[in-house]
Amino acid sequence: MLGKAVLEFTPLEEGILLKRYKRFLVDIELQDGQLITAHCANTGPMKGVLNPGDRVRVRHAPSPARKLAWSWEQAEVLSEATGKPCWVGINTSLPNRLIQLVIEAGFLAKQLGEIANIRREVPYGKNLKSRIDLFLKPTESEIDSRQIFLEVKNTTWMKGGLALFPDTITTRGQKHLKDLMEACPESRSVLVPCLSRADALAFSPGDSADPEYGRLFRLAIEKGVEVIPCCFEFDIDRILWLGTRPVKGFEDS
Repeated sequence: MLGKAVLEFTPLEEGILLKRYKRFLVDIELQDGQLITAHCANTGPMKGVLNPGDRVRVRHAPSPARKLAWSWEQAEVLSEATGKPCWVGINTSLPNRLIQLVIEAGFLAKQLGEIANIRREVPYGKNLKSRIDLFLKPTESEIDSRQIFLEVKNTTWMKGGLALFPDTITTRGQKHLKDLMEACPESRSVLVPCLSRADALAFSPGDSADPEYGRLFRLAIEKGVEVIPCCFEFDIDRILWLGTRPVKGFEDS
């Protein structure tokens, strides 16, 4: 169901991004003037969404097990596609959860069929040295009874209305594509770019950031890997399902 909230939470607090440093840390000024240091659960370059001076949203979750009480969750950007502000989900620990919730709700039944069981981080690939994000078993009534290996990629970089992954060279991402290809055709291999912003109109590999990933991406499709870009809208207290988006083969097409 388009526009349905798949995840709800306590409203986030807003502030202004001051700087990011040591990869995992960001300084933010909250609306009341309080200066905080928050955890940044995103180790990439965050092209297009790391803009000091822009508005951000953070979660306050103090715990003895955490060094920092605050976590950076969302960033506001000016969308090239719409010319309007758009909130982007930057927490890379969320996409796997979002995609699992979407599958459990039946929103991808057309693409994946009816799913009986979902497991996380199941070993697979050469010598079982890789772990798949989600391992799916179809119901017995499904015509295609093959097990499904599903890899999720958080996608925040945009050019125009085109969502791009990756935004930097990723040897890990390249390996994931090779593992997915090796699982075909005995199993179904599925790559799910999690488009963590509502203005994404389509998806393409980020060739300018990692040409080798782009080459492997196209080869993977030829080998039978399925690509299902899933789009979400990020609000201050919920995340909404916006449906799937088409795949375009070239970043500049």
